[in-house]
Amino acid sequence: MRALPELASNMAVFLDFDGTLVEIVDTPEEVEPAEGLTSALTGCLSYLGGALAVVSGRPVQEIDWFLSPLRLPTAGLHGLEYRLKPEDPVVTAEIGTEIDVLRERLSRAKIIRDGVFVEDKGAALAVHFRALPQSGPDILAFMKNAIADLEDLHLVSGKMVVEAKPDLWDKGRIVETFMEERPFQGRVPVFIGDDTTDEDGMRAARRLGGFGVKVGAGESIANFRLKDVPAVHGWLTTRNNRTD
Repeated sequence: MRALPELASNMAVFLDFDGTLVEIVDTPEEVEPAEGLTSALTGCLSYLGGALAVVSGRPVQEIDWFLSPLRLPTAGLHGLEYRLKPEDPVVTAEIGTEIDVLRERLSRAKIIRDGVFVEDKGAALAVHFRALPQSGPDILAFMKNAIADLEDLHLVSGKMVVEAKPDLWDKGRIVETFMEERPFQGRVPVFIGDDTTDEDGMRAARRLGGFGVKVGAGESIANFRLKDVPAVHGWLTTRNNRTD
């Protein structure tokens, strides 16, 4: 791959959270943002005139908690909720009752055991199996069967997780939504992420004249690659000090 271009003032940067801004850990609540991360993000936000957003599978509230006191433009639950500007209220998509049906089914599922657990995000349900990686195929098969009659839900597979959510939004659609509004409008979109769900964001960035950046190993449609989370921090930190 070619060398990743330097951050430019005409870019709109979209960042995944887990595996991109913070290291992936055994359980979602154990995340500890590295020292200096909020400072780097604050600098980028200023340099880009506000066109910097986190796009995550986590709820917006969790992103705010981990980055506190910093508030960024943020999309949570793969776009089911979002905030275009730090001072804006969070906009939440209307969802049906099928996620409640799945919640009940998961509460009775024998496959949820031995460290396999359900992360309840409200509008989405994620089954994590990092503690029992060999159970991945069985969990995917179970989840496919569990939503077979729930037409409004679809599955998203990630690193040691299978998530069910309403088939309303993905990271690509939310990037397109952000790019229609100021301060993102008219800029070159850049999507940086590490997981399969981030590929949608990268596709949208490419369709809109920008590019994707893959963090870590693995197949990707990304135009460029960064080695790991510290490399992402390095790119953000060193480039936002430019004065042009």
